[in-house]
Amino acid sequence: MIDPEKDPFYLLEKRVSDLISLSDKLSIENKALRSEQRKWTAERAALLQKNELAKSKIKTVLTRLKGMR
Repeated sequence: MIDPEKDPFYLLEKRVSDLISLSDKLSIENKALRSEQRKWTAERAALLQKNELAKSKIKTVLTRLKGMR
């Protein structure tokens, strides 16, 4: 009787199964990372917009202060 652990087809099937499992795991992880990246990109865009608004307000205040002299 052949030991299934030494059977080349068994080993191949096990390796393929392990690769499929790893591929599934990496696919799920990749989706999560892409989702997180989209979230960070949206947050960065919002912060840049707030930064520009703050710059604009500061310029307006500085212009008014210069006009008061």
